[in-house]
Amino acid sequence: MLKKISVLALAGMLAMPAVAAAGAGGAASNNLDAQIAELTKQLEALKAQMNSMKKDQDAKLASIDERAEDWDAASRFQWSGDFRAMGTYMTADSPAHTSVWTGAPVAHAAASYDNDTIFTNRLRLNMRAKATENVEFKGRLAMYKVWGTQTTDWLGGGGGPFDNSARYATYDGATTRTPSDNILRVDRAFVNWNNIGGAPVWFSIGRRPTTDGPPAHLRMNSDERLATPTAFMDWPFDGVSVGYAYNNLFGMDAPGRVRFCWGRGFENGVQDYDQANAISDTDFAGISWDIYKKGDRFVYLQSFAAFNLFNYPDTLDYSSNGQPRETLGDLIHTSGAYMDKWQNLNYFVALGWSHTEPTNYDAVGYGILASNNTDLENRDGYIAYVGVRYDIPNQPFKIGAEYNHGTEYWIGMTPGHDDMYATKLGTRGDVYEVYGIWDIPGGEKISKYGKAFIRLGYQHYEFDYTGSGNWVGAPVDIDTVSNAGVTVTSTPVEDMDTVYASFEAYF
Repeated sequence: MLKKISVLALAGMLAMPAVAAAGAGGAASNNLDAQIAELTKQLEALKAQMNSMKKDQDAKLASIDERAEDWDAASRFQWSGDFRAMGTYMTADSPAHTSVWTGAPVAHAAASYDNDTIFTNRLRLNMRAKATENVEFKGRLAMYKVWGTQTTDWLGGGGGPFDNSARYATYDGATTRTPSDNILRVDRAFVNWNNIGGAPVWFSIGRRPTTDGPPAHLRMNSDERLATPTAFMDWPFDGVSVGYAYNNLFGMDAPGRVRFCWGRGFENGVQDYDQANAISDTDFAGISWDIYKKGDRFVYLQSFAAFNLFNYPDTLDYSSNGQPRETLGDLIHTSGAYMDKWQNLNYFVALGWSHTEPTNYDAVGYGILASNNTDLENRDGYIAYVGVRYDIPNQPFKIGAEYNHGTEYWIGMTPGHDDMYATKLGTRGDVYEVYGIWDIPGGEKISKYGKAFIRLGYQHYEFDYTGSGNWVGAPVDIDTVSNAGVTVTSTPVEDMDTVYASFEAYF
């Protein structure tokens, strides 16, 4: 409208001389016609110019709208990540023993194994975006590579002490958690539907955040919990959960939350159930409960069952040796953790209990905590785990110490553990660890995620029984493996020492 008024005003101003000339008499009539014609020509040119300017302006506005949509799409995604370069030294002692898998037993002399240096790079990229106000996606991609190789041969698969440690690069419970190649894989990917019906209830589905749970984040120098379950359940898997959050339970003035979780640990594929060797899916189901969380104090309890455990994962195939995959039975697992901080001292206590209910042997006579077609019984195992970390006041240094002990029949569900060689929290025996952290003074943070630090640590393992981290086969007392008539399925380890140093950056 303003543009039209401006055009009319301009036309009026141009017309004023012509009107004045017309009032002077008939002599100016011819001149007036010429001026009117010229004025009409100028108005048409002005109109064309205005139309051109309008088209240019509309195009610019459209371009701005398109760029605004691009900016909006980009701003919906939150990105963060971390990179870790780590070097590790390991030495381990194996006693004399006789091994048997299929065929005749083979005697082995006592031996020492070591790897003077192994270096790894780990890159993780986190993403987060909302689809709607209450529906949110979270994901993490991970690459975990050994320097100088694209395989897991460094674990000692050719006869070393870790060839049956239930840790394989492509095993679903260990993928992205075992150093191997430089492929970027999906580590976590799930969607949360929050505030369902306006209530503090949520539903979540996808690949779960189930690795590096509390209290592991203290040793990893994280300011917050890194996963839902305790570190005794360190297993990447796919599943669903339904949760409820509360603010005041039993009069406790502190928030908490409880979740029911279900997941698939092993997919059996197409089966012919008319055949004797048909197997079942392995599923998890249980409760995860943040009982109390206020400040640094955290009380947590979880209990779950694993149904239809397999004898070996789908990445291995021993059927050619007369050992098809079998369903062996069930497992019940319960654990709890208490964490707090007194002044600059962080501390925690965690306990775990595993209970097996075997139902079957495989083709060569192995079951859950059973061997040679004997002792197919329910077994109970236990673990105690304690630790401290002291944050030196006004200094960028932290020092910590941890200890855990697992009993003969303890089963840690930890194929996704972050220890380089053998699962610390799956050990049937004792593990001692000390570490130091130096927060690098690299200037101001660029984002709330930003930090960099160097971590140096030492671990000492003392194994009491074979089979740590594995539920297949009866545990054998390490002190008896040299005796006549005693056989084991993999190279036993009596003790092991590791030293590690890492440079880590979060961004």
